[in-house]
Amino acid sequence: MLILRREYGRIMKKYIETEILSRYDHFDKAHRRDHADYVIRQSLELARHYDVDMDMVYAIAAYHDTGLAIDRKTHHLESGRIVREDRRLSEWFTADQIETMAQAVEDHRASSDHEPRSIYGKIVAEADRQIDGMTILRRTIQFGLSHYPGLDKEGHWLRTQEHLSEKYAEGGYLKLWIPESPNAPRLRAFQELLKDSARVRELFDEIYDGLTSFQEE
Repeated sequence: MLILRREYGRIMKKYIETEILSRYDHFDKAHRRDHADYVIRQSLELARHYDVDMDMVYAIAAYHDTGLAIDRKTHHLESGRIVREDRRLSEWFTADQIETMAQAVEDHRASSDHEPRSIYGKIVAEADRQIDGMTILRRTIQFGLSHYPGLDKEGHWLRTQEHLSEKYAEGGYLKLWIPESPNAPRLRAFQELLKDSARVRELFDEIYDGLTSFQEE
């Protein structure tokens, strides 16, 4: 039975690698394949602390941003719909498991107004946080360049400041769910950095100039 389950897991992962993760190649630079791979790795690492189905954890992480192909604002809901409508998943998961996975995908968004409905949702939400100051800055600027091409450098700086303040500063809307995660101390360190606006501006200039000079080439 264990051997059969492992074989099912291998086939499932092969399907996801070829048919699902490849979709990230067409998203903005902040949500490409490397981001999906990171969330998968982090999800599986966090899941070790809980009695959960690791194949479900893997699939949830892989599908979590697939809805970006349809609409960014509601991408978490679109991602949940994609999970529910993917008939291949019924080859490896029960209907109840698929619903749990769809809900977890829907609940992963940092700006969500409710707590994830299951431990699976908390795991992928936590894994998706990726609390690293330079990574956050780079992804924020990359998203701005991709979605607001009409802004000049100062416009991107103001947009970056507003986003970082609303999401990551003390009192921001980002919430953490897994106590075993290293995100809490990383978030505190990033919040201290955000208090030094001059240093944040230096880092912004460095990243922005590097990204735009590359685009010009």
